[in-house]
Amino acid sequence: MKFTQFLKTKGAIGAIVMGIFYAIAMLGIFLPGYTAIPGNVDKLPIAIVNDDAGQYGGEISDQLKENLPFKEIETSLTNKQALKNLEKNDLALVVHIPETFSADMQKGEVSSSIDFTINEAGATTVSSTMKSVVAEINNQLSAQFSQQTAEGVLMKFNVPKEQAAGLAKKIETAYTGNVVTINEIPNGMNQQNLPMFLTMAGYVGAMIGGMQLVSAFKASRGKASKTRLFTYVQVTALMIAVVSSLAATGITYLVNEPSGNLFLSIVGQQILNYMVCFNFTAILIFLVGEGGMILNLPILLTQTLANGAIMTRDMMPLPYEWMSHISPMYYSVQAYFTNLYGSISPSPYIWSMVAVGAGAMLINIVIVAIFHKPMPVEGPDTTTETTNVEKAAEATV
Repeated sequence: MKFTQFLKTKGAIGAIVMGIFYAIAMLGIFLPGYTAIPGNVDKLPIAIVNDDAGQYGGEISDQLKENLPFKEIETSLTNKQALKNLEKNDLALVVHIPETFSADMQKGEVSSSIDFTINEAGATTVSSTMKSVVAEINNQLSAQFSQQTAEGVLMKFNVPKEQAAGLAKKIETAYTGNVVTINEIPNGMNQQNLPMFLTMAGYVGAMIGGMQLVSAFKASRGKASKTRLFTYVQVTALMIAVVSSLAATGITYLVNEPSGNLFLSIVGQQILNYMVCFNFTAILIFLVGEGGMILNLPILLTQTLANGAIMTRDMMPLPYEWMSHISPMYYSVQAYFTNLYGSISPSPYIWSMVAVGAGAMLINIVIVAIFHKPMPVEGPDTTTETTNVEKAAEATV
């Protein structure tokens, strides 16, 4: 065989096509997606809660609204409401100016501070960006409360000049920005990325399993009804889901050592994740055959950005945001964040996964019913008769 003949083989052509396709798909999806960082940081919603009735609270609140690079700044929430929204990752940052802030600053109380609360159980870009923003805010506020400004303020309250200078020095060093982090994640990228790693392990395994089981479904046509074969496919996928989920959870406990009482919930979600992803990726394979695997690759790559582990929906470019609403990976990652590190129920995300999985299975049923034509099923008598004929032919030979 000549080299040119080898290049014309199905395997060589497939390898060439996949090499070019994967390079174009990966760069064409990842590069535009990552332009959202830091370009879309201004889309993150934050809240400023000013409980201070004094002069400083209003001034600081107005300055923050004017100077912070965020388009959506909520100012009508109470601190309790804002923190609740932060728990759900509906807000990226809560700035709370306490009731006694102005009074404490005027008295030079060391305890006077502004609270900046960040939720770590969410997209990595958000928590790191908010910490940088808070550091810059604190630098500016520290400069604002300079000795000269403080002395001038105190003089207005008829404080003697000598005493004002001493108090001004106290005020200059009294302000502290209190950075509060809720739902802290243990140190290590293995901890921060665990929700995405668990989800992707299930998704990729389910995608490959979908290709194998749908191939088995097609190869077995004529040996059983398509309804029975479809059931066999689902039951086999469930068996794989259980075994692979136990393996994934075992490795998670060996490396990350999460709380023991999370074992069943991790296993349960991983099983659900596999089944949802299996039916989600099987749609294209049932529809167009093995070529569906090629189409599944860009969908997988898109979801690695649209799953909410790196950036929130507020930051995502529009196509990625659309994908997040139907993406099993998005709901799985968010459920893992709340279950492993958060303090709210993962139920809304779990039920969203169930809805996506049920919808995908229904689509697969419709595809099998419409596009896969019925074939005569070989009965036991036919099989026996065929075997007898073959034996007689062999005896004759």
